[in-house]
Amino acid sequence: MTELYIIRHGQTAANRAGLKQGTIDDDRTRLTKTGKEQAAHLAAAFDLESFAAIYHSPLQRTVETAQIINRDARLPMVADRRLLEISYGAWDGQENAALMADYPSLFDPLIKDVRPTYVAVAGGERFEEVEARVAAFTEEVLARHPAEKLAVVTHGFTVRSFAVNATRSAGLTILEPDNCSVTKIVVDPASGEQHLVYYNRVATPAW
Repeated sequence: MTELYIIRHGQTAANRAGLKQGTIDDDRTRLTKTGKEQAAHLAAAFDLESFAAIYHSPLQRTVETAQIINRDARLPMVADRRLLEISYGAWDGQENAALMADYPSLFDPLIKDVRPTYVAVAGGERFEEVEARVAAFTEEVLARHPAEKLAVVTHGFTVRSFAVNATRSAGLTILEPDNCSVTKIVVDPASGEQHLVYYNRVATPAW
């Protein structure tokens, strides 16, 4: 089995402010002091010595998280654009609460997140598009790393897309994971069959 340990980046200023980060990559999306502490705590609790590599989104918040996690292990780090966060189109960088107030029908009121129909207004990526690029990434690294352990540092919606693919679910069935949480998926190199071992584990209950 190939083991994928999928990590959401640490807290950012935009997370704290309730913004939709999407693919923006500026001062608003840098790790906060808490985000750096989350990544450092995960690094201390997470043994990477037996891993083959760290794959990560090219956005700075994931690069910085990966660098902190990798400080002692010094694994090869590989950027891959398929690990980018979902693009919310015109809504990237906007306040979630304001968008909910303006477009209540496009949000699930219980979990306060966009429904798939948001695309008609915002012009962002469809859920299925993110799931497709995640599937393509998984297939490629599976061929490259049969029976190896990999860390994958990415974003909330992207982590969720890995879990959606593994469980063959859809839409908002699986909710966004916490910052610096770990999700484990194992994949059979021969068949490509995926199994979700756990989702959204954090190194400490403090956050």
